[in-house]
Amino acid sequence: MVQIKRIEGLADYQEVFDAMRQFTAQRTSDTPDEIWQVEHKPVYTLGQAGKVEHILNPHGIPVVRSNRGGQVTYHGPGQVVLYPLINLHRRHLFVREYVQTLEEAVIQTLAQFGIMNAQRTDGAPGVYVPLKNAASLQSDKNIVHSPFSSSQGELAKIAALGVKVSNGCTYHGVALNVKMDLSPFYGINPCGYAGLPTVDMKTMGVEADWQDVADKLTNRLEALLYLR
Repeated sequence: MVQIKRIEGLADYQEVFDAMRQFTAQRTSDTPDEIWQVEHKPVYTLGQAGKVEHILNPHGIPVVRSNRGGQVTYHGPGQVVLYPLINLHRRHLFVREYVQTLEEAVIQTLAQFGIMNAQRTDGAPGVYVPLKNAASLQSDKNIVHSPFSSSQGELAKIAALGVKVSNGCTYHGVALNVKMDLSPFYGINPCGYAGLPTVDMKTMGVEADWQDVADKLTNRLEALLYLR
């Protein structure tokens, strides 16, 4: 099926990035899929076509150029990052279906923790929640008008996606905000969208253990990928 790997401690992004590339380059058609659970040291990552102007004020946080899709995002303590190293051909999945599967795994995981209104947004990969449902925000000065809305009001981003596919095999993945210092997100245009609010599960009123969230998200993703 799939092997689960927990990278202990706060991981350096470049080291994990290099390890994913090496794993993907060396794998064969018989190599088992893996899902890596990671919590990163603070870092901004720019996608392959990411624009530097979306980094407004890094405040000394390192910036790493990546080969994933998308623009700029932030990784840091209190965020669950899953890197699924998946052979899409074996799963009979196209890239778009795979991205939707990542989003669905996050939506189902949030529902397990009582966040029932998580949703997708057309043309902007990731998972979003209505801003009006946020239990608290770190600073009133950071409340802005979101570029996205739904019937439930303005939306804030709670999970980001970034995917790379090489010879039908994926790396990079999904980042779900659990209990973070959200202020580094204000130093960028998250995912290239000026004014996009970013929240975590704690902001939504949910106190959750990092490993519990990581395991539940892994389980949901595994079920959606391998029990389909």
